Amino acid sequence: MDTMRDRFAPVVSRLLDEDPRVAVVLAEIGKDGFAEARRRHPDRVINVGIREQLLVGAGAGLALTGMRPVVHTFASFLVERPFEQVKLDLGHQGVGAVLVSAAASFDWPAGGYTHMAPGDVALLDTLDGWTVHVPGHPDEAETLLRHAVAAGDDKVYVRLSVQSNAQGRPVDGERFTTVREGRSGVVVAVGPMLDAVLDATEHLDVTVLYATTVRPFDAAALRQATGTAPSDVVLVEPYLAGTSTAAANDALADVPHRVLGLGVGR
Repeated sequence: MDTMRDRFAPVVSRLLDEDPRVAVVLAEIGKDGFAEARRRHPDRVINVGIREQLLVGAGAGLALTGMRPVVHTFASFLVERPFEQVKLDLGHQGVGAVLVSAAASFDWPAGGYTHMAPGDVALLDTLDGWTVHVPGHPDEAETLLRHAVAAGDDKVYVRLSVQSNAQGRPVDGERFTTVREGRSGVVVAVGPMLDAVLDATEHLDVTVLYATTVRPFDAAALRQATGTAPSDVVLVEPYLAGTSTAAANDALADVPHRVLGLGVGR
């Protein structure tokens, strides 16, 4: 089976053909996947070299001209290293882009901590107005990439991973979906964590919600799943443990509840 990243370049190459607003900005990483697209669209496939701050700045400049930039590199180089440019060049200037990462949390352990970014979603939580997609399968990644590019001038982060569930599920880029219903609590499985969650809860009487769009957080789905009774909620995320705990607590502020955040340890 291909990976989410294998799917990325073909999908975005087709979007370059379909939409003259779309541009791709790269920083060496991933350039081979766009070789043919660059021949067809030399003015809209831009490789800035190993300059991650410029990567985001160039994307913001394209957005200021009315383009829809898709900006891609490893998560640590896309969110962490150029964070000031993400905050100012996009956020402060009020323009949007689609940031598409690879090598999430620990996808490439041989690369060392320089190539790991378990804190990427938590870091984006310090900024306003970001949509965050965390697909759990290459088919979902394709759907969510298309949603992201079509999302007007919004700021969107698409977090790709080599981890994947065995099968893709219908996703709409907005809501959590109910995979299993139970009466003794709710488990929210984010992206590629779904298969592991279903295995772990096979003999438990719990509701399992599947989340591939985590920002905005689908508070309505969580409230509906818990009802009005005191509730236990477990969040299983493929990045820093507890990243969405505050969002879950806010969603359930008017009912007694407990929230446990599981994920990458701090």
